[in-house]
Amino acid sequence: MEWWWAYLGIGIAVGFLAGLFGIGGGMVMVPMLVFVFTAKGFPAEHMMHLSLATSMATIVFTSLSSVHAHNRHGAVDWAVARAMAPGIVVGALAATLIAGFVPTRPLAIAFTGFMFYAATRMFIEVRPAPSRQLPGAAGLFGVGAGIGALSSVLAAGGAFLSIPFLSRCNVPIKRAIGTAAANGFPIAAAGTAGYVLNGLRVDGLPEGSLGFVYLPALAIIVLASMPAAPLGAWLAHRLPVRRLRIVFALMLLAIALRMLANLW
Repeated sequence: MEWWWAYLGIGIAVGFLAGLFGIGGGMVMVPMLVFVFTAKGFPAEHMMHLSLATSMATIVFTSLSSVHAHNRHGAVDWAVARAMAPGIVVGALAATLIAGFVPTRPLAIAFTGFMFYAATRMFIEVRPAPSRQLPGAAGLFGVGAGIGALSSVLAAGGAFLSIPFLSRCNVPIKRAIGTAAANGFPIAAAGTAGYVLNGLRVDGLPEGSLGFVYLPALAIIVLASMPAAPLGAWLAHRLPVRRLRIVFALMLLAIALRMLANLW
């Protein structure tokens, strides 16, 4: 299989960085997939759709491992996760169905904007002060829908939105992280389903695609990332992670600028 080594490297990098910094893999994986898919000559008009969808599909698998680890420590508030899940599914599915009709260029601009935001947060490590209580069922549904919609379009697990929201609602930080991890699975599952369904209407996608999900890349990235994540988590307790976060944030900014430069 051609380019298997590139997918292997992406999987190792994404798994390792996710374990080391506790980030979702989308902001690293999507630009890397864009570079590889461009080199492979995939259709330019669907480059971002293929990259976002394949990245989102990997979260289906990695989120299960993350939830299991947090649940073992009793860090998942399942009542909140269950209340947010229906809204997450609706928002993620609707957003991915709409995203399939959005041209690659606006999607790429939106994604690079997300990368700048994520890098800035890593620089300053914003932790919102608790200020309110969790809303009722309707409120959690609405918040879940918004988180699901944004996360699916950005190929993110939702933690970058879920954790600040839960923290502001006086959920302890460790429980907020565990609950956000639980939210990652319905986001990924619904988002992947939307990208698959939307891609089935498109002609000219590369062989091996299921809708917008490119299966060869998905399989190798998942297999490579799973063992790499524990290594990153192990090193996180032994290295000066604050300094590493700054280096990683600078790397994200560089990748984002490279993606923007490729748009013109």
